[in-house]
Amino acid sequence: MKRFKTAGFTLIELMMVVAIVAILAAVALPSYKQHVVRAARVQAQAELLELSSLQEKIFLNSNGYSSSVTAAYNGTSAGGLGRSSGTTNDGRYTLALSVDNATPPQTFVLTATPASGGTQVGDGTISISESGSRTCNPTCGPQGAATW
Repeated sequence: MKRFKTAGFTLIELMMVVAIVAILAAVALPSYKQHVVRAARVQAQAELLELSSLQEKIFLNSNGYSSSVTAAYNGTSAGGLGRSSGTTNDGRYTLALSVDNATPPQTFVLTATPASGGTQVGDGTISISESGSRTCNPTCGPQGAATW
């Protein structure tokens, strides 16, 4: 009588592997989501700094700040900052600009608000002003910092 050797996995071995993978995914997924939110916030902060620098360049050219995020950039206060969509490059934040050119000192505040329905909802708004003041409302991230 010949014995046939069977090769393969038993159902119990396969179920143990599936359970281990599920546990690892349950631990890793929340951490990954936090990383995605934090990375998008840092990207938005970098874009706010870039737009703030552009505003200062406009101020040097025309002694006033641009009042539009979406108008075409022409280097003067009559133009805009050149963002056709009014959002950050990844679309996770909506950009807004508040300008006061009427009374000295002239001021502006650039604000990034999380886009509705996206991963950033609940992350709070971030802003920068002409004086370089950077704020988070209510806070930036899990550390609870009010500035960045």
